[in-house]
Amino acid sequence: MKYADFDIVFQEVPGEVSLALNISHCPNNCPGCHSAYLMEDVGYELNEQSLEQLLDRYGSGITCVCFMGGDRTPFEVARLAEYLHTGRSHPLKAAWYSGKSQLPEGFPLEWFNYIKLGPYIEEKGPLNKPTTNQRFYRVEKDLSLTDMTEVFQKK
Repeated sequence: MKYADFDIVFQEVPGEVSLALNISHCPNNCPGCHSAYLMEDVGYELNEQSLEQLLDRYGSGITCVCFMGGDRTPFEVARLAEYLHTGRSHPLKAAWYSGKSQLPEGFPLEWFNYIKLGPYIEEKGPLNKPTTNQRFYRVEKDLSLTDMTEVFQKK
């Protein structure tokens, strides 16, 4: 699994300062995708070491890591989310933005605090549009999902 680039973001996960990793080699091919370059197999290897190097750059300012994509290798995304919870002296929250409509069978939800599901459908719009098909969930302790999509939509 590779990431093409990253940024520190405040909007993708409400209430969190997130290191957003744009994962390449996306298999979804959503028409109108705003990050079409992520369909290519480009970027840098994403593993525990490279993730830790990125986190070291920003210190305690980061509260969450948001994996933007990774639908080709969802269990690799989950493995890195597990690392964020158990493999570090200072655990971090984990979020996953998936372009799929549902989680893969047997997906280990326990390693995530937030999950976004749904392909980008241009005429329905992104999370901040009331017509969106995409859903943003908080993962509860009992592994149920609480829909928080409306947080993205200005009233």
